[in-house]
Amino acid sequence: MTEATLQTDSDLPASFDPDRAALPEGMSPVETAHKWGLRLRMGGLWLPLLVGALVIDNFLLENAPFRGALSGIVAVLAIAAVIVGPQRIWRRLGYALGEKSLRIVRGWLFHVDTVVPFVRVQHIDVARGPVDKLVGTASLIVHTAGTHNSVVTLPGLAPERAKELRDTIRAQIKTDWQ
Repeated sequence: MTEATLQTDSDLPASFDPDRAALPEGMSPVETAHKWGLRLRMGGLWLPLLVGALVIDNFLLENAPFRGALSGIVAVLAIAAVIVGPQRIWRRLGYALGEKSLRIVRGWLFHVDTVVPFVRVQHIDVARGPVDKLVGTASLIVHTAGTHNSVVTLPGLAPERAKELRDTIRAQIKTDWQ
């Protein structure tokens, strides 16, 4: 029977980052600011639910003995979702740029590992919405040939890095056509 050993902080390599331990070896992480963009979006999704719960509590459950319970439950769920969800999503989002393909790994509930061969790329966009501009991130959008999963998005990149990836893929596509 083997004896289990516990790893202490001194046993871990100096480059070990527990926040990024969920990424496969060789994957580059997205920007930390992407977490805050996810939190803003998640808060925007939960806010109407919280307002709806408050309206129900104050108008429909006006005389109920458990008045306010619905709002409390929704508020606790919203806070948990805004704090925990984006952290988990961010930790498991990474990419690797190879010589002939782009690999994107994502997912904390369902793991998705997407490989986009450059020969399939039709065109590439760099997009920045209002939340992305606020937190300083951008998304690389790769359009490929075919119908299933023909648009692959890599969110959470620094705008300069997104443009750099776009230009690198574009240069590779040009050499493949010549």
